[in-house]
Amino acid sequence: MIVTRLFNLILMAATVDNRATLELSVEKREAVLVPPAEETEKGLYYLSNLDQNIAVIVRTIYCFKSNSRGNEEAFEVIKNGLSKVLVHYYPLSGRLTISPEGKLIVDCTGEGAVLVEAEASCSIEEIGDITKPDPVTLGKLVHDIPGATNILEIPPLVCQVTRFKCGGFVVGLCMNHCMFDGIGAMQFVNSWGETARGSTLNVPPFLDRTILKPRNTPKVEFKHHEFDQIEDVSNTGKLYEDEEMHYRSFCFDPEKLKQLKKKAMEHEALDRCTTFEALSAFVWTARTKALKMKPDQQTKLLFAVDGRSRFEPPLPEGYFGNGIVLTNSLCSAGDLLEGPLSAAVRKVQNAIEMVTDSYMRSAIDYFETTRARPSLAATLLITTWSRLSFHTTDFGWGEPVLSGPVALPEKEVILFLSHGEERKSINVLLGLPESAMNIFEQLMNF
Repeated sequence: MIVTRLFNLILMAATVDNRATLELSVEKREAVLVPPAEETEKGLYYLSNLDQNIAVIVRTIYCFKSNSRGNEEAFEVIKNGLSKVLVHYYPLSGRLTISPEGKLIVDCTGEGAVLVEAEASCSIEEIGDITKPDPVTLGKLVHDIPGATNILEIPPLVCQVTRFKCGGFVVGLCMNHCMFDGIGAMQFVNSWGETARGSTLNVPPFLDRTILKPRNTPKVEFKHHEFDQIEDVSNTGKLYEDEEMHYRSFCFDPEKLKQLKKKAMEHEALDRCTTFEALSAFVWTARTKALKMKPDQQTKLLFAVDGRSRFEPPLPEGYFGNGIVLTNSLCSAGDLLEGPLSAAVRKVQNAIEMVTDSYMRSAIDYFETTRARPSLAATLLITTWSRLSFHTTDFGWGEPVLSGPVALPEKEVILFLSHGEERKSINVLLGLPESAMNIFEQLMNF
């Protein structure tokens, strides 16, 4: 039986700093099943080895408010749109199970996605700043399946539509990452908006994931340090156990990002540097220092690279699934902290350059032969949503006034989110033990 992990919100229920506590009261009606509007294929639906690695639940919310349209029709419009879009994305109306090979697979039963109607006790503005993770308050806007103990007991798609007193409403989604990566999820949610508005799909999904099957004779050509289990010689685990978790959102506006890239280039060791490379190197170094890792402590950086255009041939447009591959950089904390920022940036660049068709095929074959999953010990996992256009979703009430995650999936995760004018600023969301967060906060004021 493969190991599965829930998106554990209980661990995230510590104080969210600098945010007024809102006693949000939400009254839910009984959940309903929304099947596809037409008959769809039944049977088992293949999930690739890239899907297997990230079988966690991702919770997001989308806040809508229109000056010209109230929220009375919101639930029915979204329900009808969901029924129609599931004709194209029919695996989302099935249920996860385990294949004879011991892998996740979808049983396309057609029974439907779960949809819940709810009423909130306040105006949408009272939710406050959702750029900070808050599983206590924001968690009330997504529906959890009662009694579920693992991901097999949670349908691939669960939606809650919550109406607010002000005429606005929130769509809260609970989706399994094994069904799609950020790009795939963005295409699905935007397609859902199109069917809700009575439009045809701009990008129909490409459903055949067998194009990413492992080779007949698996061929592991790389070391794949992303799976390495690192010994915690710095005893950072005890820090997480002993101290309260604090969560922060740090805004890097265009000017600050420009300064950071300038800082990365100042030693003339690099001939180029992207915003992602500079920011990733900077927060990796700062987090390592904040956790007071010993010089001989091995530390690992993990982040996803979109492999859609890197595969040979490239994945088809609208690929419905995970087209991302985890890449990594591994070094000692001493090496990372003693060198200039440019050296850390180069480590990030090397990790990106490593992702070729051969590397990705090797990663697929590695899982086939080992069933291993990436280890997060002494690791920072960066997830970037800064290039994803979730803010363009429109169910008929215009684009969301706010959108974002409910919580972070693991304590090792840092999330990059774009926002602000023309979405050129980046919010860095993370959680750390209190003492480490105090140090990290100081390091952000470079």
